[in-house]
Amino acid sequence: MKDIERVAVVGLGYVGLTLAVAMAQRGIEVVGVERRPEVVDLTNAGKPHFSEQGLDEILDQVVKRGSLKAFTSFSDVAPCDAYVITVGTPLGADGNPRLDMVESATREVVSHMADGALIVLRSTVKLGTTREVVARVLEESGRSGFVAMCPERTLEGDALREIANLPQIVGGLTDAATDRAASLFGKLTNSVVRVASPETAEMIKLIDNTYRDVRFAFANEVARACDAVGVNANDVIGFGKLGYPRTNVALPGLVGGPCLEKDPHILRHSLAQHGVDMEVTGAARKVNERQPHETVAQAFAIARARNANAPLTIALAGLAFKGVPETDDLRGSMALHVIDAIRAQGHEGAIRVYDPVVQEQQIGELGLGLEVHGDLEGAAEGAHILFIANNHPSYRKVTLDRLAGKLGTNGFIYDYWNHFGHEMGVQPGRYVTVGNLVAGEKAA
Repeated sequence: MKDIERVAVVGLGYVGLTLAVAMAQRGIEVVGVERRPEVVDLTNAGKPHFSEQGLDEILDQVVKRGSLKAFTSFSDVAPCDAYVITVGTPLGADGNPRLDMVESATREVVSHMADGALIVLRSTVKLGTTREVVARVLEESGRSGFVAMCPERTLEGDALREIANLPQIVGGLTDAATDRAASLFGKLTNSVVRVASPETAEMIKLIDNTYRDVRFAFANEVARACDAVGVNANDVIGFGKLGYPRTNVALPGLVGGPCLEKDPHILRHSLAQHGVDMEVTGAARKVNERQPHETVAQAFAIARARNANAPLTIALAGLAFKGVPETDDLRGSMALHVIDAIRAQGHEGAIRVYDPVVQEQQIGELGLGLEVHGDLEGAAEGAHILFIANNHPSYRKVTLDRLAGKLGTNGFIYDYWNHFGHEMGVQPGRYVTVGNLVAGEKAA
C-alpha cells in the first residue's frame, strides 16, 4: 500500500491548524482547506490566528519551507492521499449536536478525492457519525476509500507537545482503514492505539471529557454543601485527601471550555437515541451550568450587605476559558456566563475586565460593553467585587495584601480558582473562594 505523503486538513481552527503544522513539521506535504479567507491569508503568511505556545515559530518555518499551504476551497488543490476532517461540531439552538458541517466537509472531500484515499474524522461527534455520515456519503458517491475515526484530545496551550506524546486513538471501518490511519498518525507519535471500531473511538473522546465534567461537578456540589454549613470546602477537600489514597476530589470552580461545555450533551443525545438516559452526566452538567448564577448571587448578597445603598463597581479578571496553559480562546468561557449573571443581578454599569492574553479587539468584538484594563491592579481599583474567573498564573505575582488594598471600602475578591488560599488569614473578609462564603460573611 502506497505511503501517505500528501494530506489535506479540512478546517483550520484550533484542532486543524495545530495538526496541520505538526504533520508539516514531520515532512508531510499538507494543504489546509478553510472557508474563512482571513484565516487562509494569515496561515499563508505564517501567522496563527489564535494564541498557542510555540505555534508562531513552527508555522512560519513550515510555510516558508513549502510544507503547508492553505486554500479556501479544493478548486486549486491536487488530490491527496489522506483527508482529515477537523470542522466544528457546535450544539444547535435545540441543544443537540450539529452534523451539517461534518457532512458538508465530507461531500467536499469525496468530490475531490481519488479512489483509495483515506478519510479521517477528527472532530468530536455524536456516536455513529463516522459510519452514518462520513461512510454513507462516500458510499453514495460510488467512490472507494478508507474511513476511520481518530478523535482529537489535545490540550489548548500545549497542543504541539501533546500531539507528539499523547496516544492517538484510531478506529477504522475495516482493519485496512485502521492500518492506514495508524500509519498516518504513527508519523506524529510512537503511541497509536487501535480500537475495534469508529464508534469505540468516538465514545472514548466523549467519555474522557464527560468524566472530567462529572468530577468537577462533584467538587462544586461539595462547595455548595460547605457553604450551607459554614465550613471551608478547600479545607475539606485538601485536608481530606492528604495521605489518603482512596480520595482525590477536585477543587471547585468554573467548568466550561469548548469541550466540557458541549461534549456531555453530545454523549447524552447519542445515548438517548438508544433509550439510555445518562442521569449522572445530566445532573453534573446542570450543576456546572448553574454555578455562575448561584455564585454571583452569593457575591452580590455579600456586597449589598456591606454597601447597601451604593451602586456596585464590578471587576473581572480572566476572560479566556482557562489560564493554564494560557490561551486566548473565548469558546465556552464561563467568565462570559459570570458576566451574564452580573447583568442578571440588575447591574447596569460598566464591568471592568482584564485578561493577560485576550486582546482588547477580541473583547470589543463581544459587544458586551466591557471596560478593558491593561493590568489587574488597575481593574481592581476601587471595586466592590473583583471576580477572578480563570487560573492564569500571572495573578499570583500580586500578593493578596496588595490586591485587596486596591479595592474599595468593604470590597472583596471572589476567586473561582483559589489563587490566594495560602494567604487566607492576610485579609479577613476580603477574600472569598467557591465553597468558602464564611470568609466573606455568609450571605443571609
